Amino acid sequence: MKHLATLFTGAALTVALPLAAQAQVQPLIAGSFADAGGLAAQNAVAAFYKSYSVPPIWFRGGVASPALADVQRVLYRAPFDGFAAGPQYAAQIQAAIRQAASGNKADITAAERAVSTAWVAYVQSLKQLTPGMIYAYPVLAPQGTRADQILLTAAAAPSLQAYVNSTSNLNPVYAQLRDAAWLQGQSAGNMTPDPRLLANLERVRSLPSAGKFIFVDAGSQMLYMYENGRVVDSMKVVVGDKKNFGLPTPMIASIMHYMTFNPYWNVPHHLVRQKVAPGYLKEGAKYLKARGYEIVADWSEDAAVISPDTVDWKAVAAGAKQIRVRQLPGPTNSMGKMKFPFPNGQDIFLHDTPQRDYFNLARRDRSNGCVRLEAAPRLARWLLGQDAVAPSKDPEIRTKLPAGIPVYLSYLTAKPTSTGIAYLDDIYGWDVPGAQVAAVSAPVPTATR
Repeated sequence: MKHLATLFTGAALTVALPLAAQAQVQPLIAGSFADAGGLAAQNAVAAFYKSYSVPPIWFRGGVASPALADVQRVLYRAPFDGFAAGPQYAAQIQAAIRQAASGNKADITAAERAVSTAWVAYVQSLKQLTPGMIYAYPVLAPQGTRADQILLTAAAAPSLQAYVNSTSNLNPVYAQLRDAAWLQGQSAGNMTPDPRLLANLERVRSLPSAGKFIFVDAGSQMLYMYENGRVVDSMKVVVGDKKNFGLPTPMIASIMHYMTFNPYWNVPHHLVRQKVAPGYLKEGAKYLKARGYEIVADWSEDAAVISPDTVDWKAVAAGAKQIRVRQLPGPTNSMGKMKFPFPNGQDIFLHDTPQRDYFNLARRDRSNGCVRLEAAPRLARWLLGQDAVAPSKDPEIRTKLPAGIPVYLSYLTAKPTSTGIAYLDDIYGWDVPGAQVAAVSAPVPTATR
């Protein structure tokens, strides 16, 4: 299977398609942009050119930009971005470019708007929200999705070719997945992407293209530290157990502003009912003392401590009464020596753990929703820029990070390989359409770990 090649014919610029792609788009070349689902984009583009006094973007000085070859290449590949109409748009652009080669002003104007319509429709599709992802800050959601934002950015780009390619690649994780699948499809002569691939691409759309950020992949149970588009460190993690606890780690985009030394562990209500209450009924107060547990009036750091003698433990064990139990800092504390909170509305955070055996497992979905870290001090050093040492033995010591660090929790079952894409076990069942949206709608217990 031949790869795409660019061909120049006078002022026109076209792209040669692989045979499989030609078979898919040839019957559609004569169709309108509305046929490809772009009526909204077409109207928005018309309004843009009416409202803004900008020179042509794609045909500056009446000459077709070399970037048009990149636009067509991106659109031919677009089904592997989840934009099925891409090849139709690319074929129509090709026809419009050939028509514009006549030098007729009206033809050039029509071609300019045809390219802009196709590009706006593609970018808007590419920058959709990830279904089921919690965006703790609006700025972390995909930005620049209005037609005028897209076209003004293109018009101001120092290099139109660089802009087209960087926009289509979104971020390194997304581009590696998409490109591996695209090359695999070309080699096999199969231009229909696997639905599992598209589900995975949706789940990494919101990752940044550059900068410093944390990426937790619940699918492979790994954490990656990124700087300027490349992984600088990684570690194993333990993530939520959907099968036994019904508590998968949710997809979250947030910003971490501080870390906590010597954290309390607020015991989840279901564990208080299932383990703590029966333990107290069997062993009495020594059960609590041996584990560093205390009963508190609320979850505040200065909460009043309640005597266990005043608690109706049989009612707690039966689920008829709820109490708040927290574990003091210490060698058995389930949070370990440090935790890394970030806003998300579901009490999910990253944390250290004294339980090390799970990190020896190939599959590590064993937590109540939060993310346990294989090497918490190493993450803390990367965040702080120095070794992380607790200032004292006091509980809940918050240490501000030098700068807020974006943190993304997502879920990948697709991995790029040297020959294409390999698929992992779908432990959460989120590759099924709609499943990940339903998951985030379900109630999640507070104080998970």
